[in-house]
Amino acid sequence: MADVLERGDHRVLLGDAEAGELAAAFERRPAEEVLAWALQTFGDRVALASSLQAESLVLLDMAWRLDPGIRVFTVDTGRLPPETYDLIDRVRERYGVRFEVVFPDAGDVEGMTTRHGVNLFYEAVEKRLLCCRVRKVAPLRRKLALLDAWVTGLRREQLASRGDVRKVALDPDHDGIVKLSPLADWTHEQVWDYMRTNDVPHHPLYDAGYTSISCACCTRATKPGEDARAGRWWWEQDALKECGIHCSIETGGLERRWQAGAAGAGA
Repeated sequence: MADVLERGDHRVLLGDAEAGELAAAFERRPAEEVLAWALQTFGDRVALASSLQAESLVLLDMAWRLDPGIRVFTVDTGRLPPETYDLIDRVRERYGVRFEVVFPDAGDVEGMTTRHGVNLFYEAVEKRLLCCRVRKVAPLRRKLALLDAWVTGLRREQLASRGDVRKVALDPDHDGIVKLSPLADWTHEQVWDYMRTNDVPHHPLYDAGYTSISCACCTRATKPGEDARAGRWWWEQDALKECGIHCSIETGGLERRWQAGAAGAGA
């Protein structure tokens, strides 16, 4: 197993070689082993990012069984469905975890909506990316600046842009902290088998036909035969179904598109 590099007063980071060795070592190992290593290595400097979707709830259940004190945070964009807020309370009651809720900067939201309107995201892809940037990406970056590692529910099966996700990787968009995706090689069926077997709480919008859940204004139920991400930003044509939190790490393309769009929109 690779050695961990310690830098600074109390930060624990990995070098490129160490991250590569760990990714190879954990590729065929169970998700629980990835989580156990992360909790042992980073302690309270690692946290699970939860969108309250199935994958992050599977990881919360796994991590809680390893350490009931697992840190969990969620980004409240201010536009979430009421069912999401209800689920947060259910999960808190079930596991006894304290959600660290991260909010967008009020001044940034005020400036954006004053300049472009409250529902700017329906007008153009660039404006939708701007809204995602203000409400999701920027708050996340503030949170991750306080951590050495974060756990995500990314799976390779979800999107082509996630096809090369590693279980352990460095996150170049967030000062090289460690990004963990323990479910990278899981299928949709494995996620839901775990949910049912372990009686993990699930988002009620799944029962209403939703297959991917985010802001209420940007998510709808999917129709039979549609791609699982078809309910996200459904009015867009030929646009990548990403908000910028993850895609820019894999390809860099969405981040460049957002920057160009922000400049054009006068943000």
